[in-house]
Formats: sequence, structure tokens, C-alpha cells
Amino acid sequence: MSAWLPMAPCTPRDCAGHLGERRAPLSAAALLFAGCALTLLGVLCVPGVLLLGPAGRDRLVRRWAYTVVRAFGVRVRVTGGPEAAARAPAGELVVANHVSWLDIPLVAAVFPARMVAKSEIRNWPLLGPLAALGGTLFIERDRLRALPAAVRTLAAALGSGSRVAVFPQGSTWCGRSTGGRFRPAAFQAAIDAGAAVRPVRIRYRTTDLCTAGAAAFVGDDPLAASLWRVVTAAGLTAEISVLAPIPAGSEPDRRSLARAAQSAVASDSANRPSESVHH
Repeated sequence: MSAWLPMAPCTPRDCAGHLGERRAPLSAAALLFAGCALTLLGVLCVPGVLLLGPAGRDRLVRRWAYTVVRAFGVRVRVTGGPEAAARAPAGELVVANHVSWLDIPLVAAVFPARMVAKSEIRNWPLLGPLAALGGTLFIERDRLRALPAAVRTLAAALGSGSRVAVFPQGSTWCGRSTGGRFRPAAFQAAIDAGAAVRPVRIRYRTTDLCTAGAAAFVGDDPLAASLWRVVTAAGLTAEISVLAPIPAGSEPDRRSLARAAQSAVASDSANRPSESVHH
């Protein structure tokens, strides 16, 4: 265990089931192909997208990310103010609870941002170099000694005016609750850079409004199994609630800032309007 990689108690057997309606295998396979194809297309288009200005790039990334989530058969519901997608005048740290691999395109559909990823991804064929080209921040999350350098890397990105998205729980949780506590390291970077923190809550639901375990990607769950579970689960909705930003300097230290963000994400008020639903 490390400060970046805490262990969640969730397991695929206990947390990742689906009790609702299921799609036929042929329909599910079509969704799986469409989702994977759109994901790969987006990755291959990164060099061209970087030639666009910030506004055009953000608009294209949001549309692509939203289309990817929908391609996997998942509806999207966004709650929060209409200004959510607008870039902050300075750097902004977007923090969210972590349930699934779907969280990444879901957050990008609202907040195009530089994502934080483990350093091993940098060496992956094709995806690694393209992720680096797209501005991904690679962090050695399994070594405590690497934390100061990681904080400096995040602070430098925020200080340059970038929006950075991170899942400060450090691990995925099944979504039955807000899960593990927010680790304070990323919040130190926000303090050092004088950047605001934007809390975001993610939930997955079925048509009966029960928590949707089909989306949970936890424990030693193979990615292929999780992908198939998502595309076979009918009526799955991803909800992303955009909360009020926590201004820079409003909390005395990183632990207080982490607690304030976690409290906002855990609050029931995250579900209240205004609301935009996309089918």
C-alpha cells in the first residue's frame, strides 16, 4: 500500500453484479465494437487535435468523450451549473470519486483536462506515447519517496494554467458509498499553485435508480470482463454532478482541503438541479 495506491475492500464478486435487464449478446457485441473503435479513433487523432486552439480542442474532446460513453450503451446525466465546462482563469484541480474506467471519459465529457496516470502507462505500445503527447501527467504512485516529485509535477501543471483531473481516493470503489477518503497529496499541489479545487461526484444507476454495480471496475477484475458487463447491462446511466469550486486559499492546509472536497462529493446536494440529461 502507498499514499497513491490504497487498497479498496471491493471485489468483482461482491460489488460488480447486475440484477436488471440485459442486452442480447449480438447487441452487446455491437456496442463493444463501437465503443472500442471510437476510443482508438480518439487516441489516433490526438496529434491533430493538439493543433487546435484551447476552445476548439476542449469542445472536440468533450464531444468525443461523451460519444465514447454513449457508444458503450451508457446514458449520461450531468448536474451542475452551465458554467461547468468553462475554463477557470487560472489552473483548476478537478477531483472525483472513482468507480470505473468509464469515469475517465465521463469527466472529460464535462472537463477536458490533463489526466494523472501511473508511470507504467508511459511505456505501453502506442497508447503510452500518445497519452504523453496528449498531456497526461505520469506519476510513480507506488513509491512514497516519489510523492514530493509528483506534487511538484502537479503544481507545475496547475501553475501553468492547466486543468488537471485526479481521483484522490487512489483506487476504484464500487459506488455503494463514496468509498475511501481523499488522499491529500494532490491537494498540496493545488495549494502550492494557488489553484481552485472543483469537486465532482460520479454515480452509476439503472432505470430503477439503484446503484449500478455493472459499471464498477474493482479489485482484480479483468478489463475485458468489465467491458462486457457494461455493454450487456441495459438501462445503465452515468451521473456526474459538478459542484461549486473551492477557492484557492479557503482552507488552511492540504488535509482540510481534502476533507472539504470529500465532504462536498459525499453531500446529498450533489444530486440537486440544475440538470441536463442526454439520451
